Amino acid sequence: MSNDEALLLESAQACIDEARAAGLELLLPREVPLGGPRAMPVLRVLPNKHRHFVGAWCFADAFGPTSLRGGPGMDVPPHPHTGLQTWSWLVDGAIEHRDSAGFIHTVRPGGLNIMTAGRGISHSEYSSADTDVLHGVQLWTVLPSHERGREPWFDGLDVVPTASLGGGVTASVFVGDFAGASSGVGAYSPLLGAELRLLAGTEAVLELRAGFEHGVLALTDGVRVDDVQVERGAMAYAAPGREALVVSAERDAIAILLGGEPFEEEVVMFWNFVGTDHDEVAAAREQWMRERAAGTDARPRFGSVVDDATPPLPSPRLPSVELLPRGRAKRRG
Repeated sequence: MSNDEALLLESAQACIDEARAAGLELLLPREVPLGGPRAMPVLRVLPNKHRHFVGAWCFADAFGPTSLRGGPGMDVPPHPHTGLQTWSWLVDGAIEHRDSAGFIHTVRPGGLNIMTAGRGISHSEYSSADTDVLHGVQLWTVLPSHERGREPWFDGLDVVPTASLGGGVTASVFVGDFAGASSGVGAYSPLLGAELRLLAGTEAVLELRAGFEHGVLALTDGVRVDDVQVERGAMAYAAPGREALVVSAERDAIAILLGGEPFEEEVVMFWNFVGTDHDEVAAAREQWMRERAAGTDARPRFGSVVDDATPPLPSPRLPSVELLPRGRAKRRG
C-alpha cells in the first residue's frame, strides 16, 4: 500500500467515525464503469457492503459533472431489467430513453424518467448530442414480490413540484411528500425522493417522516449533514427514529434526499435482474441471453427497444456459487 492510499483510508475512516458519533452512518461510494465499450465512470453508493437498501431504494449511481468534450457520455445500449423501477434525475445535460414498451423520452434538469420493469423490459440510454456537461443520478427501487410480475411501463415528467425550505434552500420532490410539496408519481412502496439545492453558507432543517429510514446523497462537494462532511457520491444514512437532519453547504451544493419504509423482503439481485431467489434470477438471465441472440420479433419477455438497432448487451456470467439474498437480515445495524 502506498502512502497516498494509507492517507486516503485514514481520512475515510475518520469521516466514518465522525458520522457514527453524530448518530449517522456514512456510506462511501466506489467508482465503476457504466455501459458498453465507451463506459462512463460513475460513483456507486448503493448497494454498499455495509447497507443494501434505504427503504426500497436499492441502487444509486451519481455521475458528473463530466465534460463530454473528448470523453464518453451516457452510452448504454439495449439491456434488460426485471423486478424494479429505475429513476433518472439530472442536474445538467440530457439523456434520451428508449424501451421495448414503445416509449421514447428525453429527460432534462427538473424532469424525471421512471421506468417500471415488472416482469421484464429492455431499454437504452444515450446522452443527447447537445449535452456538453452531464451531471445527475440514477436510482433503482425494488418492487414488492406481488408487483414484480406486472406489465412494464414508463413515465416521463418534464417538471416536478418544488418547495422552499427557507434561507436559500429549495427542494424538488420527485416522489412522495416533503416540505409541503407532493409528487403524483406512482410508487409501489412508501418512498421519498427529493433534490436539495443549497446556496453557499446556508443550512436547512429536514423534518423526517416517522417510520422511514433516510439517506442524503451528495451530488457535489461541500455538503454537510449534522455537520458531518459528505463528499460527492457518498451518502449519510439515518435509521428510523430520527426526527430531523440539518443539511448545510460550504459552497453552492446539490444533494438527493431519499427515504422509505424499511423494505422487509429479501431479494436476489444480479446485474439488472431482481427476483425472489437464485433460480428466478438465473432463469431471467438465461432468457435474456436467448432473446438477445434471436430476431427482433422473437423476444417475448424483454422485447426490442424501439428504433434502436444497436446490439443488446450480454449479461455477465453468473458466479459458480448460489446467489445469496439481500434484505433486512443482511444489513449492518
